[in-house]
Amino acid sequence: MHRVFIFIFVLINVSCNSTKLPTERFLQYEYFKSYSFENNNLKIELKNPLHCPLRVWLFNDDNALQNRFNQLNPIELNSTSDTLIVLPKVNQTNSDIKFSSRLGSVAKNIDEIKLELPFPNKKEYKIIQGNNTNYTHSTDYSRYAIDFDLKTNDTICSATSGFVVGVVDKYKHGGKGDQWKPYGNYVTIYEPQSGLFTQYVHLVKNGSLVKVGDEVISGQPIALSGKTGQTDIEHLHFNCLIPVNSNDGLKSIPFEFIEGYKSMNLKKNDIVRK
Repeated sequence: MHRVFIFIFVLINVSCNSTKLPTERFLQYEYFKSYSFENNNLKIELKNPLHCPLRVWLFNDDNALQNRFNQLNPIELNSTSDTLIVLPKVNQTNSDIKFSSRLGSVAKNIDEIKLELPFPNKKEYKIIQGNNTNYTHSTDYSRYAIDFDLKTNDTICSATSGFVVGVVDKYKHGGKGDQWKPYGNYVTIYEPQSGLFTQYVHLVKNGSLVKVGDEVISGQPIALSGKTGQTDIEHLHFNCLIPVNSNDGLKSIPFEFIEGYKSMNLKKNDIVRK
């Protein structure tokens, strides 16, 4: 009997940990980029379809060309705008020009505004992780995030008015390890007057109720909660961010809800009501 118990335990344990990482990566937004060489000129065309500024970096293996790119990087595009860059006396290279982008403008003055709790009226939820805590809230990108114990398919509402600038909702699973971090579903919303971004993370598969380019109002349902990405429990990871020059491009900041709650004061097991 003892051996049978061990066998069953091992079988269950292996089964629970057999979920494989996704083989496909999804981007939260797309933008147009192209380049061509004509008469010893390099022409680079960029188009930003998003309702927020976009910063674009250029990269190439040729050191001389990269030095010229470094004088331009990052190229900042205004909301829904495009640009054509012409670099004279550039010979065609043997390696591709690569592009990288980040949301927002570091030049914009950020205005503090109060946010709405990110769930429907007449609801209350428990805090399961506060700000500046171990595990997932200890980096510049997530330091002041708050985790609410929303269950799978619970409704998530926008904390601000603004525009949807990012959506990922094609992943199905999650896990506790760092390797799961890139595979969470989420929505990103930009509030143009303040310059703030809000993110709503760990959505259920196909759980976005909005698409990139949509205009939303504060309190509007935008997504359904889940447990995709780096998590082993269902919940909503809510974050308020501003643009910075870093690898992530955004930095988490403290915030206050119009319902009277301050993110810096919220702790595990606190109850918040809307």
